[in-house]
Amino acid sequence: MTTKIETFTKAQLKKDLPDIRPGDTVQVHQKIKEKNKERIQIFEGLVLARKHGKGISATITVRKAISGIGVEKIFPIHSPAIEKIKVVKRSKVRRAKLYYLRKVKGKKARLKRKEFIKVIPEKPKPAQKPAPEKVVADKKEPEEKSKEESRPKEKSETQPKEDKKE
Repeated sequence: MTTKIETFTKAQLKKDLPDIRPGDTVQVHQKIKEKNKERIQIFEGLVLARKHGKGISATITVRKAISGIGVEKIFPIHSPAIEKIKVVKRSKVRRAKLYYLRKVKGKKARLKRKEFIKVIPEKPKPAQKPAPEKVVADKKEPEEKSKEESRPKEKSETQPKEDKKE
């Protein structure tokens, strides 16, 4: 039996979210309301952690460096303030939480890139018939002769062999 809270939270869950993992570089499009204007601000950074499962309270921690200073934001992924989340790049990681990246700098902070493929169904292309080749016997004979004429003659053909005495 489902309670009212469960039915309400189920209706609030977003269905178009990509698979977000630690090590992904993501763009989070967040709605910002200033006075009577509303705009979208993009925060692009590395996902350090994903917490609280797949429910309504699920969050991601995103980190980026702004002029040498690390900035982290925690985004509730099912929040109505989040317009969309786009995965830009995927990296190969061996941990669920990448908190060690807060301390390291330079080459140690680099992650290996991992190729990810979005499967897009392709439309089948109509089969094209190859054009029939026309073979003409007269054309092949002069080509063979011209190849013989165009190749450089060897020394033995142009000059007679001389007997060498030793």
